[in-house]
Amino acid sequence: MKKTATSILFALLLSSPALAASSRDDLQNRIDAAKTVLDQILAANDKSIPMDILAQATCVGIVPGFVKGAFVFGAQYGQGVVTCRTGHGWSAPVFIRMAGGSWGLQIGGQSTDLVLVAVNDRGFQDLLKNKFKIGGDAAATAGPVGRNTQAATDWKLGAELLTYSRSKGLFAGIDLDGTSVSQNKEDTELYLGGPHSFESVLRGDVPVPAGAVALVRDVAHHFVAAKNRK
Repeated sequence: MKKTATSILFALLLSSPALAASSRDDLQNRIDAAKTVLDQILAANDKSIPMDILAQATCVGIVPGFVKGAFVFGAQYGQGVVTCRTGHGWSAPVFIRMAGGSWGLQIGGQSTDLVLVAVNDRGFQDLLKNKFKIGGDAAATAGPVGRNTQAATDWKLGAELLTYSRSKGLFAGIDLDGTSVSQNKEDTELYLGGPHSFESVLRGDVPVPAGAVALVRDVAHHFVAAKNRK
């Protein structure tokens, strides 16, 4: 019963026009929305991602408008982008899907912006070789908020991903355990103009498309600024 109801709710979310087959304009809008989310979050100063975390970031994932819906059974779905640090800057973006379900006394729906920060060498390159589950295949924790986390060092104890959310203007760490993350090969190939493995893109082997330069430069700028302030 639980699985059936959750599947029905997923089907309703997935049937939304916003989740239909993407055009290149849709993908550019997703890239632009990701940049806006990152700019707004990092402009929050003392309520933003700590600088010492940004300085150690190996990859950054941004999912604008992660949709959560519930009627006793809950489901959530979103699409976003990931860029990773390479030996010569930051990579072209790849597109990802995130999905999850929940059970409990709940009703309603909301849209949330998500940010995922990989903080060790494993990063998304290895994780995205296959569909992975946050909290299962990847050790994750709700990320601390604030420009200085010297007093909050627990995130360093084995975490591979730090997870954040922004809803109705509020930014905080979020527990995304059980949420799956998978490659969106179709969108990535459409945007990059041909078939490329996620590993090669995130390794920096594929040039950054013109439409994604602003986002990638934005991530690089914040990373360098964090490094210089450490």
